[in-house]
Amino acid sequence: MTRDEVLAVFRECGAILEGHFILSSGLRSPVFLQKARVFQYPAKTEILCKAMAAKVLAAGLGRIDAVIAPAVGGIVPGYETARHMNVPAMWVEREGGEFRLRRFELEPGSRVVVVEDIVTTGLSIRETIEALRKAGIEVVAACCLIDRSDGEADVGVPLIALTGYKVPAYKPEDVPADMAAIPAVKPGSRNLA
Repeated sequence: MTRDEVLAVFRECGAILEGHFILSSGLRSPVFLQKARVFQYPAKTEILCKAMAAKVLAAGLGRIDAVIAPAVGGIVPGYETARHMNVPAMWVEREGGEFRLRRFELEPGSRVVVVEDIVTTGLSIRETIEALRKAGIEVVAACCLIDRSDGEADVGVPLIALTGYKVPAYKPEDVPADMAAIPAVKPGSRNLA
């Protein structure tokens, strides 16, 4: 899929929001990609994740034993991408403030791909990779629907993005005056218990 095709799906679902948003990274942005508005439509989600699975499979990563996603945002695209890769879908979730593979078991040495929804700084992917490596699991790559950094985020493994979409992101103290005049909202899921 091209960048325009991916963004068209987000627009069709009303998932590209404008305003003053606090991203899960803590950065501020005038644009928020509300992927939940896409994920409510299984057919739209399938279009994106089928294309992402094809891109991952085309990368020649060798054997993939499972797809692992960070909860909450990565669960839906993780499941749907795994379905098209014909591998199990699993997720990590926070326990004591750190990600753990709580509900699932994988043998040490298993080879996995981490699937995320949207990447800005890559923090959730890095935390997921750290948890999996502690369990002896090999993370061969990560992938996402949209890379807001457009290739700048370092997640520690190759990052395969369905598309990049660079939009401004500011430290709270660097927010432009016109954006600062708009009340900030935090629609993401990072602070969920």
